[in-house]
Amino acid sequence: MKVFLVIDGEPVGKERPRFNLATKRTYTPNKTRDYEGLIRWLYQSKVKYYFTGYIKMTLRCYYSIAKSNSKKVKEQKRNNVLRPSKKPDIDNVVKIIADSLNEIAYKDDTQIVEVVASKYYSDNPRVEVILEDVI
Repeated sequence: MKVFLVIDGEPVGKERPRFNLATKRTYTPNKTRDYEGLIRWLYQSKVKYYFTGYIKMTLRCYYSIAKSNSKKVKEQKRNNVLRPSKKPDIDNVVKIIADSLNEIAYKDDTQIVEVVASKYYSDNPRVEVILEDVI
């Protein structure tokens, strides 16, 4: 089985847990928690498939093109001559999506045995997630 999910908006990376000195407890930053909630909601409302075996995850991260770029630079970015080398790091984007789908798309993200992740520029920022069974 192969499933496809699109998360509209700028890609977000998983942030490190924070520590509150007053309560001496760690917590997940709001930005991370909110994005994980969005991913879970999208998957549950649009896909609803549960993987039981090994999984291949493919991510295509599309970042917005700055309006201040020249026409030439914008065209190079649209044609993938120039690719993003900015934050968030691709591994943090993979991590936030893999963690978000635990217990929803699969039992645990340890089932993911293959990952392909790419960064591009686009006029429509988004993250495309493809999950498929590995035979």
